[in-house]
Amino acid sequence: MCRHQAWLGRDRSVASLVLEPEYGLLRQSYQPRRQQRGLLNADGWGVGLHMPGRPEPVRWRSARPLWTDASFASVAPVLSAGCVLAAVRSATVGMPPDETAAAPFTDGRWLLSHNGRVGRDVLPARHDAESVCDSAVLAAHVFAQGPERVADTVRAVARQAPDATLNLLLTDGSRVLGVTWGDPLSYLVDDAGIVVASEPYDDDPRWVDVPDHHLIEVTPDGVAVTALED
Repeated sequence: MCRHQAWLGRDRSVASLVLEPEYGLLRQSYQPRRQQRGLLNADGWGVGLHMPGRPEPVRWRSARPLWTDASFASVAPVLSAGCVLAAVRSATVGMPPDETAAAPFTDGRWLLSHNGRVGRDVLPARHDAESVCDSAVLAAHVFAQGPERVADTVRAVARQAPDATLNLLLTDGSRVLGVTWGDPLSYLVDDAGIVVASEPYDDDPRWVDVPDHHLIEVTPDGVAVTALED
């Protein structure tokens, strides 16, 4: 399992989203509060940002635990954007430990993070996957089918692998899509924007939990939550 979050709104520093919140991704890398499987997320981390004037997002990933990365901690306060996707990784047994297996994965303007696990025997290997790990292969399938059809892709994979956990966050810089499938997401709306996360990064009572098997879509106009099953 992993922890991840996405921000859409006014420019915010990466540090204010990832490192500074009391229960943010930094703390979730060694002491998550809501994680149902696994105790640590120490197998790497990644951050993707949509920067003005660039057609594709920039990305920084590492195979190291987030709490050990002093270089990132020194740069994160001066990195800012209006759309950010970040994740910390807990590697599934047998999956590669290198940074290519750390989210977010990319395709054009899209960034994608997967929190969960799915057997690689269910997902045909793809030459365009960034890694042989399950999350990277799943990301390649989502990109190939089209991110706008992520709900259809998740349902199709779940039919083949009923025990899979398929929580996803995606963004193209103008919107955020999220899927709850086996693990929750929560979101917080404030005057500056909207954050969607595996678990709240503070105890603000405005956090809203997204029910399981739902799609959340965040745009500058607000939040829409839709059931993926009848």
